[in-house]
Amino acid sequence: MTSDVPRRSPAPHRCTARSRPALRRPADLAFAAAACAALAGYNNLAGQRPWHRRWYPAVNACAAATALGAAAAAGLTGDDLGLSPDKLRPGLRRGAAAAAPVVATLALAALTPATRPLLDDERVASLTNRQLAYQVLLRIPVGTVAWEEIAFRGVLQAALRRVLAEPAATAAASATFGLWHIRPTAEALALNRLAPSRGARIATVTAVAAGTAAAGAVLSVLRDRSGSLAAPVLLHLAANCTAPLASALARTLTANDREANRPRS
Repeated sequence: MTSDVPRRSPAPHRCTARSRPALRRPADLAFAAAACAALAGYNNLAGQRPWHRRWYPAVNACAAATALGAAAAAGLTGDDLGLSPDKLRPGLRRGAAAAAPVVATLALAALTPATRPLLDDERVASLTNRQLAYQVLLRIPVGTVAWEEIAFRGVLQAALRRVLAEPAATAAASATFGLWHIRPTAEALALNRLAPSRGARIATVTAVAAGTAAAGAVLSVLRDRSGSLAAPVLLHLAANCTAPLASALARTLTANDREANRPRS
């Protein structure tokens, strides 16, 4: 004997950010692959051109705008990209909480004589005060942090999550972020006269690329948990802007200590 009560059909499965996408459109796959390839090559190829170095903030601001336009054309929303206004406040809170220990650690390293050599950087030593201000107030915030966060934690992360499950999407975005840093790492090693042999340079660049990939994963998690790009932006700003300031402070304090300890005739 059967019941006349209608049976409920099972609820359809909803694809969450951490589940495997139910359907991969060819256009989504193509956009994610193109974004990975473009970002892996951009900083290592365009970054070494004289025009890119000269107009760094402007060029990268245009690149960020282009990336956002391409993402919108590909169907990604502001919420997908971490740009939802209603998530700005929690993003700022999480970002500030993550940034504070970074700033404190770098400041302490600059103030402690034993750790000051760790902050030595010839790229900073050659800057005037005006040039240093340009770096921390314009070049790094606009040309580096805003561009990289829009590109990696915004566009690339959202594009990959349409075609890959977690943690594969974060791993792919983080690996691309590591590849992004190959050229600048090699240049920094040469300028600071570190890792003189070819084998040492390859090993060091590989290690730094792996380290920046891990840092990219941390920034991705921060973006995921806050829902806003503001969180990784604040942490990225704290690391990239405080480091040159700490390096300049450490060099000044070391010079002052040497002057104070110089024997008087």
